[in-house]
Amino acid sequence: MKFVVKQSACWTLTAILAFGLTGCGNSDQGAATADSSTVRISLMQVGDIPKTGNDIETGLEKHIGKDLDIQWIPSSAFNDKVNVMIASGNLPHIMRLNYIPTTVGAIRSDQFWEIGPYLKDYPNLSAQDPEYYSNITVDGKLYGIPNFRDIGRAAIVYRKDWFDTLKLGVPKSVDDWYNAAKAIATQDPDGNGKNDTYAFPLFKTYTEGSQAPLTRIAVSLGGVNRWGVDNSGKFTPEFITPQYTEVLQMMHRLYAEKLINADFPSLDSTEADKMMASGRIGMKLNGVATNGKSTQQLLTAAVPDGVVDISPFIGPEGIRIAGEPGNFGFLAFPKATVQDEAQLKDLLSTLDKLMDEPTSTLQLRGIENKHYKKTADGKTEFIDFDGYQRDVKPYRDNLLNIEGYNVPELIDTELGTKGVKLSKDDRKYAVSNPAYNLVSDIYTERGQELDQMISDAQTKYIMGELDDAGWQQAITSWRTAGGDQLIKEYEEAYAKLNK
Repeated sequence: MKFVVKQSACWTLTAILAFGLTGCGNSDQGAATADSSTVRISLMQVGDIPKTGNDIETGLEKHIGKDLDIQWIPSSAFNDKVNVMIASGNLPHIMRLNYIPTTVGAIRSDQFWEIGPYLKDYPNLSAQDPEYYSNITVDGKLYGIPNFRDIGRAAIVYRKDWFDTLKLGVPKSVDDWYNAAKAIATQDPDGNGKNDTYAFPLFKTYTEGSQAPLTRIAVSLGGVNRWGVDNSGKFTPEFITPQYTEVLQMMHRLYAEKLINADFPSLDSTEADKMMASGRIGMKLNGVATNGKSTQQLLTAAVPDGVVDISPFIGPEGIRIAGEPGNFGFLAFPKATVQDEAQLKDLLSTLDKLMDEPTSTLQLRGIENKHYKKTADGKTEFIDFDGYQRDVKPYRDNLLNIEGYNVPELIDTELGTKGVKLSKDDRKYAVSNPAYNLVSDIYTERGQELDQMISDAQTKYIMGELDDAGWQQAITSWRTAGGDQLIKEYEEAYAKLNK
């Protein structure tokens, strides 16, 4: 089967804006409302909760001309808390949401404002890659502003010193991946006389999210990004494609030969990251290009002479990476709180101002002469990066900013600069997931169950608890339990959006 691979944005901004409400015109987007002086907003907690009235928050408020009343929701309970808030109707003006079935259900029940027709009136928001927006649409309509992330940032973060010692290159085939894994696990790259290293760890959520290791390897070999769609609009899940099957079989072989960690079904992904920082593994497969710098800093503390590098995923056809959705959630506007069009436009104007140069620099660099300094050639350089991570990262990760947009260039380490460049340059090699913005009733109702069926079967196959026939039976069971219906609904939704 030949699949259509989307390697560039297939939507135009005009098309996105054309969906939904009409007759919005160009009425005053700064119209005042009764509570327009304060913006209540719920965000995901990243690190420690910032103190109210801190310098970063004050600087943001000064530029946007609003007071910020921020509710920080712990990441571990974020989706559950959001569901409770939506059900109770106790909502802020702006609400960070994840693109998950419960959120889609709330949007389809008309609980949030559609904003697509307004976007053209805001210069910073409308200047961004249309695919950022198309990937969070619901039934072809836009209901929020993404927390922007580079679509082409998938990368291998690896121990260059180990690769050099073992005379390994970045893997480009299944055989390369197997041989690298065997060499790193058996040839003592750290020189301590023990077989205590792995090429990469798996972890209990290895099949989830947009950074799943098996998906990334399969895409590099020519596979699909979660879903494939052919020229006739027929959808195929990744786990029945030959590339993914080949990667799964390799993982089974690595497990049987004790070349990957046996505890992966219970290992938390944060613990897997610590294995890289402590010098126990050679590759981080669920990372992004900009992780190289921070990984090097962590590794140096444990292994002073350790050397980290980054590379895009490469296959027989060259660079080919699993494109990410381009967001870390999105900011939406509840109808229960935002009562009219004038208030909605006022809030959109506020978010647009967050991407002006002063507030972009504040989010991406911090405070001048505290977190960074200006250089003679007009660039910027961190003077207290740890302080920036502590003080600014909670805002940077939740609000609106894009490295390279309305912010002075950063003088960084060689690896840091390489990571930023790779994230931008590899956009053209990103293979999109054609189902990112498709809505399926059965997935909304039973998506978690269907995903778990396949995830459990993959784990059993890797561990040898299912043979090839058992794996095929698991796929058949998935189809019968609702998988075939999911495929049908995706095909119908895709056809409707692309007619």
